[in-house]
Amino acid sequence: MSEKLQKVLARVGLGSRRYMEEVIAAGRVSVNGQVAQVGERIEPTDELRIDGRKVQFQIEDEIRRRVIIYYKPEGEICSRSDPEKRPTVFEQLPQIPGDRWVMVGRLDINSTGLLLFTNDGELANRLMHPSNEIEREYAVRVMGEVTPAIVKNMTNGVVLDDGPAKFESFSEIGGEGINRWFQVVVKEGRNREVRRIFESQGLKVSRLLRTRYGTVILPRELRTGRWIELDKQDIDNLTKSVELKPRQGTGLFGMAKRRNERMQDKPMAARRGGYLRQQRRDTDEAETAKPSFERRGDSAPAKRERRDDNFGNRERRDENAPRKPYGVNKGFKKF
Repeated sequence: MSEKLQKVLARVGLGSRRYMEEVIAAGRVSVNGQVAQVGERIEPTDELRIDGRKVQFQIEDEIRRRVIIYYKPEGEICSRSDPEKRPTVFEQLPQIPGDRWVMVGRLDINSTGLLLFTNDGELANRLMHPSNEIEREYAVRVMGEVTPAIVKNMTNGVVLDDGPAKFESFSEIGGEGINRWFQVVVKEGRNREVRRIFESQGLKVSRLLRTRYGTVILPRELRTGRWIELDKQDIDNLTKSVELKPRQGTGLFGMAKRRNERMQDKPMAARRGGYLRQQRRDTDEAETAKPSFERRGDSAPAKRERRDDNFGNRERRDENAPRKPYGVNKGFKKF
């Protein structure tokens, strides 16, 4: 059982297949101590190194293709480690012995929502590559007035520092006043692209939530900081969208499968959409600022009714009477 070298390296997550061919041609890859050639086939027992560093790998038929959705909260960075010791998204993921997760795209530290991870590096590269035009959908809260002229500019295209950009679709989904929520779709994953398109029109994004990546939608039952693994059908739909061949060993198995079944048997309560959650927060803040009787809808503070004098058949104590020494009524001897 063998496989082409550049395909193995791409699946490990070190780069696209074409880039790996360039790395091999540059003489940076060795197999069993010998400089490798493009198109060379590799066996499971071979020792593979890049720039002298050993690379762990498995042949495709031995690997179960897996994909998970992670609901990224604010404050986590999309990196395996951080010199400033900030929390990273990788710290929250399940371990996969002998393999590793490859992140599909990124979200900045202040953005939230759907992140995809897979152990198939080639799938990750195809999902991220601009030539495949995979849609990314976001719910965005914007400060400022979004006029029809501005919408037309953003959907027709604007010029950013790194080239032209536009929204493939744009629709309003909620909010009031100057804080409104919109749903936008882009087909590229450039750094802060959604925020920069709005900024080109003098608008500021105050909240950004990714709700869809390609065929995968952020599940309503998934909470922030949690992950869920896709089943074979969902993964096959994702691979077909980037013209990758489905794999027999795909999706849930073992503990991950049992975990998913438990979630289906006892699903968590559906979360509110981002803009609905913010509307509720704004309402709660306004309600908290009111006197308590106004929050209840009463015209005046409600008085607590005094209980009946005989409630519980307990004798009412005279507040002016002298207190008895501790223990007198409990059978203790007085010294």
